[in-house]
Amino acid sequence: MMRMMVKSLLGIFFAWFLLGQGLEAQEVTVRIKTNMGTMRVKLYNETPQHRDEFIKLVDAGHFNGTLFYRVIEHFVIQGGSSDSRNAPPGKHIGYGTAQNISSEFSSDLFHKKGALCAPRQPEAINHFRMSDISQFYIVHGRVYTHEELDVLEKRVNNPILRELRELYYVPHKPELDRLREEDPHAFNALIREIRAKIDFEFSVSDHLKFTEAQREAYTTVGGLPDLDGDYTVFGEVVEGKDVLNRIAALPTDKNDRPLSDVKITIE
Repeated sequence: MMRMMVKSLLGIFFAWFLLGQGLEAQEVTVRIKTNMGTMRVKLYNETPQHRDEFIKLVDAGHFNGTLFYRVIEHFVIQGGSSDSRNAPPGKHIGYGTAQNISSEFSSDLFHKKGALCAPRQPEAINHFRMSDISQFYIVHGRVYTHEELDVLEKRVNNPILRELRELYYVPHKPELDRLREEDPHAFNALIREIRAKIDFEFSVSDHLKFTEAQREAYTTVGGLPDLDGDYTVFGEVVEGKDVLNRIAALPTDKNDRPLSDVKITIE
């Protein structure tokens, strides 16, 4: 009898352990219901603070009755701001009470079409680029070519390289010109040293290099590569991209608010 009780208790403990392990790794999804259809959205475990704070707001009904108040086709649909609830037609909205949390940037999570992201206030008043989890946006974006992605990389990287060359190469240029004629061995040693400094500083700078996964997504489903690294991506639409397309195509006023309200309920 004692042996059976111990065996039973061990079985219960093991089942509890496995359940606990499963709960840690399980995928959390929410449904964003609107009068134009429903989107099912997966929340990333790689951004636990955004996931947990978003769920708290969902459970509290914070988003229910709010609007997708900023809609720009080939860019984003943004909603959830508390001051959009019951807002009269034509009112400029989007300045509800902010709930700021620390950003959770990851190069593996990016602004592909359907990405769920946290907006934030400008860096002039938000120096640490904290996310405002009290509202959200979903990427609509567009498809890019590899050549366009190359241009985006150069647009970010060339000024960084120019500044590093000004810092490390230009002061040594007269010396390098002299050594090129008088002592080629010393010239080669100095130019290698300068290049090593430039390469190292560039590697730790905020330069842009799209990963294979980013290039695959941006050249197929599309997205908004310009926003990577500036805003936290914490989920993605896994069902209902047709709803995203319909909302993004709505006619809007001068403030990008749809002429017909798109009301939100999240569960």
